[in-house]
Amino acid sequence: MGTRLGIRRDDRLPPVRGRRAWHYRNVPTTVIDNPILNSPFAEPTRHWVLDENGIPTGFPAEGRRRSEFVVPVPPPKHKLKAQGSLDLEDNFGQRKPNDYINEVRSKVAAWRSLGEAGLRSTVTPVTARLLQHWRDPTRQRRLFFCQVEAVETAIWLTEVAPKQELDRLRALSAEANPDLLRIAFKLATGAGKTTVMAMLIAWQTLNAARARNSTRFTDAFLIVAPGITVRDRLRVLLPSDPNNTYTLHDIVPREMRDDLQRARIVITNYHAFQRRETMEAPKLAKAILGGREGPVETLETEGQMVQRVCGALLGRRRIIVLNDEAHHCYREKVGAEDGPGAPKLDAEGKAEAKKNNAAARLWISGIEALQRVVKHPVTVYDLSATPFFLRGSGYPEGMLFPWVVSDFSLIDAIECGIVKVPRVPVQDLAGADEPIYRHVYKHVRDRLPKAGRGKQAKALDPEDLPSQLVGALQALYGHYAKVFANWQAKGGPTPPVFIVVCNNTATSKLVFDWIAGYEKTEKAPDGTERTVLVPGKLPLLSNVEDGGPGQRRMAARARTILIDSEELESGEALSESFRKLAAPEIEAFKRELRARGRHAEAESLSDSDLLREVMNTVGQQGRLGEQIRCVVSVSMLTEGWDARTVTHVLGVRAFGTQLLCEQVIGRALRRVSYDPVGQDEQGNGMFEAEYADVLGIPFSFVPANSAADYKPPKPTTRVHAVLPEREALEITFPRVLGYRVVLPPGRLRATFTPESRLQITPDMAPPDAINAPFVGENIKLSLEELAETRPATVAFHLAGYTLERWFKDQEGNRKPWLFPSLLAITRRWIEECLTCVGGTFPAYLLWRDVGDKAAERIYRACVEHEEGAGTLRPIMDPYNETGSSRHVAFTTTKTNFWQTDPAKCQVNLVVCDGDWEAACAQALESMPEVLRYVKNDRLGFEVPYEHGGAEHLYRPDFIAVLDDGAGPDDPLHLVLEVKGERDAQDDAKHDTMARLWVPAVNGTGRYGRWDFLRLDGPYDVAEAIRRHLAGKPHQAAPLALTAA
Repeated sequence: MGTRLGIRRDDRLPPVRGRRAWHYRNVPTTVIDNPILNSPFAEPTRHWVLDENGIPTGFPAEGRRRSEFVVPVPPPKHKLKAQGSLDLEDNFGQRKPNDYINEVRSKVAAWRSLGEAGLRSTVTPVTARLLQHWRDPTRQRRLFFCQVEAVETAIWLTEVAPKQELDRLRALSAEANPDLLRIAFKLATGAGKTTVMAMLIAWQTLNAARARNSTRFTDAFLIVAPGITVRDRLRVLLPSDPNNTYTLHDIVPREMRDDLQRARIVITNYHAFQRRETMEAPKLAKAILGGREGPVETLETEGQMVQRVCGALLGRRRIIVLNDEAHHCYREKVGAEDGPGAPKLDAEGKAEAKKNNAAARLWISGIEALQRVVKHPVTVYDLSATPFFLRGSGYPEGMLFPWVVSDFSLIDAIECGIVKVPRVPVQDLAGADEPIYRHVYKHVRDRLPKAGRGKQAKALDPEDLPSQLVGALQALYGHYAKVFANWQAKGGPTPPVFIVVCNNTATSKLVFDWIAGYEKTEKAPDGTERTVLVPGKLPLLSNVEDGGPGQRRMAARARTILIDSEELESGEALSESFRKLAAPEIEAFKRELRARGRHAEAESLSDSDLLREVMNTVGQQGRLGEQIRCVVSVSMLTEGWDARTVTHVLGVRAFGTQLLCEQVIGRALRRVSYDPVGQDEQGNGMFEAEYADVLGIPFSFVPANSAADYKPPKPTTRVHAVLPEREALEITFPRVLGYRVVLPPGRLRATFTPESRLQITPDMAPPDAINAPFVGENIKLSLEELAETRPATVAFHLAGYTLERWFKDQEGNRKPWLFPSLLAITRRWIEECLTCVGGTFPAYLLWRDVGDKAAERIYRACVEHEEGAGTLRPIMDPYNETGSSRHVAFTTTKTNFWQTDPAKCQVNLVVCDGDWEAACAQALESMPEVLRYVKNDRLGFEVPYEHGGAEHLYRPDFIAVLDDGAGPDDPLHLVLEVKGERDAQDDAKHDTMARLWVPAVNGTGRYGRWDFLRLDGPYDVAEAIRRHLAGKPHQAAPLALTAA
């Protein structure tokens, strides 16, 4: 059992007893001050221990949580029922490990642990570069570990795993998908499924661009969404979109971005698979047109439907389908709904099952039709937070799709801080078996109108809402008002959002009227009728401004909206009944559009498009929905709704399963802030906990304290090149991917220096390295066997590895004629430069991580000997040979800036993490010698280097272009690095820059003159630069040579 972390516990209560003995005295009262245990940017290393009932014990355990089907719910205090009699139909405490997912996870982790060596030997060079880019801990905008892991799993299945793995996966999904290969990724709401889709598209497209005839890769993608909201939001997956995810999240290295434009992407919602009428005509007209042959067929064929939906993809040999919210896509098991053990559904449940199956059937049929039309196998990647079979599917409701290969659950996301922590009541003063507010609907369902908008809805006045529902609304609103005041005091640009999810449109209208206010007709004393406005009962959410008797009016901007997600998502026109219900808010938003100067849109937008825009922009500054405070929704809020400012949720509907609970709560779990506030022990950023308060939805993670002082979203600042005003200040730089040595024919020669020495110590023995030597067969050696390896064998293998690793031409071809001289050099190096202490021996060099250090030193000795002979050349990026400061454009929530001199820097601001950046910028701007400069912030200036046997990218701090006496037409490009304390990796960066990058670039004569200077601090920048220039007399740029 791990140590306690941030825990308070009432020690007076006895420990939890068995599953069947629930009683309030047996329920743990653990309160977790901070549920976040892990960084979102690294693999989880700890998790909260759950007891056998799935309840958090309050103790953190080391290691990652295994994937299992478990729903952790703290039972309400006073709960007297046995576990089997819970109100939900599924079993809260059932815990079943997902064996296949855990097996795949362990295999992917083992492959990941191979590091750079594993990448080079198991995947394509393009994939290796992408993985290096995604995993880079120095990225400006790091990706979540769960995002990288999901794509790593897809890569492993495609490029690394043996064929039997895919065959096994096909077998797992064959029953439900007999003709399709489906691969599902389970990612909690808010974990970034759109980013994962972008990564999958980039990986496939960039590989396809370099391997045109490959059957593993493609650049054709069909993205299918559950509705128009998600469909429209997914436009960011088009590389041409101004707000595309690839640029926003830095998915693709700059040198590969042009190839991303090759992707052909079609985005649709599954409703488009419905075959349409090609000719509108009544049945009689069709019969007449058909004559003796019968009515003419006017329904489009399967091929016509596929051509209409995704005609742009049909010329491609291979197509990948990406299903967003893929739990809606399955083929139901016919007849199973009436089989033994199947749950008995009431009328409402049967209606829901029928609707689920109709949608799922249409979705899966469309994909199957695509495969039949293209006559090639179609691979389907499914993404969902809840990839479970739905009610009525013929499978047990909540059963995990068998083809899920990666799992990052809601519990994992909470423990990493990726989502808000949902808080539900565990006790109230009513003394009932469970808190009334935990499942409000159960207590009021018989007093609410049934589905539809008939007489019952008209007869029920908003004032007659059941007291338990009114109490829940007022209780949640009381806390909302405090959060609202906090946000206002902190200058929050948009308000916190309160959402209510109702069972049907009649109930939603009543709740909406009670919250927002409404019109009613009343009789005056003289018997005449008049229409009056009734203010909403929750003042901050009321759409009626109450200025006293006779002074009431509708607010200029609606604060509360009524939404029927199903109507909006189908893409069809609003039904007449719902249009009448929503008429006041539709008119209010049209007035707002006109006030914003968008007169044409106010007249041309359909009512459904208008409401959809409001809904999709809730919480977004400067958009139509920015000031919405409350959303009352029918049945279920739109999936994919990505408002980040939801703080309070009330459920007024039945919740048959935990699956449904999680889906509804998921609408509230997106974080406001994604800025790390601290670090873990490995230096990975950590998030601060955020919370969403939930009533009426019987689901929870763990009892938690009230939120810390709530922080509104941070304002952002745009950093960009100022064009065209600062066109003349552009700085271009070469994009170097590597280095090569053009050696004279004949034998290699080497000069050893003190830097060539290597000492082997006992702590260099990695625990599992002996299982994977880098030469020969992968055999298991004991240290005793290793010690008996002959020195000649060690030298032979080390020389071979050095040749393989370092001495290739630009096309990657080996140079075997160099081996004899390299072997002689290696023997000399072992004799002169290698020392072994503490019982170690030279055969340690057969381990890759030790041998890499030796190979690098031998290579540098050869390069050092040839230095000055013009033999060092850069390997340039073949797609983007140069980068430029003109491409800098990003936003940041940081608040410390240096406003640049318009005569010295093309970029408007220098973002400062500390004081040193501003000090450097100020010093550079004060120097007459400096013609222009730029900070290397999202500039794309990267220097490849080796350290510890792995490839890395170094990003220096500044580039300054100076007149060093040669005149402004032949300036010196000085790369600056400001570094106080240095370690071995810093030395490797700076050594590479000075001894490889600068000589190689200058040797081409194509990019001007370059130099490198490492500064010990930011406060004598000008003097240090002048001393450096004084010690290095000006040399003219060398004659241009053939580009490498």
